[in-house]
Amino acid sequence: MSEPNKLLYFNDAQLEAMYTGANTEVIIAGRRFGKSHGIAAPRLLRNIHAMPRSAGAFVAATFQQALTRTLPATFAALREMGWVRDVHYVVGHRPSKSMGFAEPIIKPMRYDYVISWYNGAIQHIISQDVKGSSNSLTLDYISIDEAKFIDHEKLKDETLPANGAIKKYFGNCPWHHGLLILSDMPTTKKGSWFFRYREFMDTELIDAIHGLVYEIWRLKQEPKTEHRNRVLCEYNQILSEFRSIATYYREFSTIENIQILGEKYIRQMKRDLSPLVFQTSILCRRITRLLDGFYPSYNEDIHTYTAFNNNYLQSLEYNLSKIAKSDCRQDGDIAPNKPICIAFDYNANINWLVAAQQQGSQMKVIKSFYVKYERKLREIVNDFCEYYIYHPTREVIYYYDNTALGSNYAVNDDDFASVICDQFFKNGWTIQRVHIGNPLKHREKYIMIDQALKGQKYLFPQFNKDNNDALLLALGHTGVVVNSNGFSKDKSGEKLAESEEDKLEYRTDGTDAFDTLLIGMNLYPQQSTQFILGSGIIK
Repeated sequence: MSEPNKLLYFNDAQLEAMYTGANTEVIIAGRRFGKSHGIAAPRLLRNIHAMPRSAGAFVAATFQQALTRTLPATFAALREMGWVRDVHYVVGHRPSKSMGFAEPIIKPMRYDYVISWYNGAIQHIISQDVKGSSNSLTLDYISIDEAKFIDHEKLKDETLPANGAIKKYFGNCPWHHGLLILSDMPTTKKGSWFFRYREFMDTELIDAIHGLVYEIWRLKQEPKTEHRNRVLCEYNQILSEFRSIATYYREFSTIENIQILGEKYIRQMKRDLSPLVFQTSILCRRITRLLDGFYPSYNEDIHTYTAFNNNYLQSLEYNLSKIAKSDCRQDGDIAPNKPICIAFDYNANINWLVAAQQQGSQMKVIKSFYVKYERKLREIVNDFCEYYIYHPTREVIYYYDNTALGSNYAVNDDDFASVICDQFFKNGWTIQRVHIGNPLKHREKYIMIDQALKGQKYLFPQFNKDNNDALLLALGHTGVVVNSNGFSKDKSGEKLAESEEDKLEYRTDGTDAFDTLLIGMNLYPQQSTQFILGSGIIK
């Protein structure tokens, strides 16, 4: 089975990383830099052919991440390079004997989480939310995608020790026991664990590697002689030794890939993304969280979690088209026999819905939704109902204050609360209305939420970080203002028109919905639901 031949384009940054060929590579790069096509897939193919019958690993924070982002992007890149699933490699099952695949040096006990190649090389799919997925493995190299989501302590304790396969098979390969770390720029301390690799990069060693690469290329242009061949052999041996001990750390912006993306894409991203997201996701610049804001006690390490239903994901048997359509069956944090508590924020240009459940002493914020412009409250209710169509109870507890009554600028006729209840009814859901009166003053709200976040009083907020991206970003960057009305949340930007520097979804609107929900669930808890018509409860 021969390797397919195809001309491919790599940008200068990708080429630099490629010809450096360090044993340990840490690449932090902006969105659409080409991490899968220009870094991950070429390294995978290099390792497969440099170490036939070896065992590598893809490491992801969650199995869902591996199935929806890491593997689809890698498989697409492999396809572009001429390598075809179920021809050159298979996923999630043992290759049939008729395919004629070689066997790996260390055969897996099971193939559920294994990619198998024609030459016997395999890659284990390791996800940190699958308990014991690194147990008993012996690995020749590791590749980590979206590393900012990785739990570094788990990585150190469970996976990195497995990267120690016996050297007798591939001891002369510079990429044996190699490590590839890929990510875009993290915005939290926990997600920044790989920054320390910068200290391990010996720039003189990297320069020496680049010099050797050039000299080898130059010698190959000369006529073949015994002396030239001997020098080439010596240089290649030295290059291999240098690469085997090298750490290569680089930060690249999306602009590195501008010849593929075009200037228009960069301008569009600047227009469409918030300044924070543009700085981190496109320009790959380090940004810190607002420490003196309205939610100073919010801490990603403490208040966020990951929860996917991996049994359901595994049942899809790596059918990536099915996995791409997201609904609540992929979530592992829903209490199936409980109603879902919800609260809204209402505006002319953006409307929010935040959903949570009380589970023990915790307020689990399981998901948030927002709609913009022509999509209003009915559409956001439809989005919720479609996502939770498989939730057994089909019941919600709707907390709302006086801002939901007697107003209609987000809808055509009725007030917000009536429209929301009517739309849930049309979708076949039961809704219990819980009116909580006037909104709390900002100072009272601040103290209550801060006590909850510190675990001093009230339900302890926990956010599903995969289902609340925009909400969590807004929480971390909501400021305060002191004026004639006293201390309050800085909402000065809410009524301004959306611009390329100020996106609606990263303002304070979503945080207001969260505030209402936290207040409602703590001060107006609903122990049970008796769905009786005429008592404020709609069925």
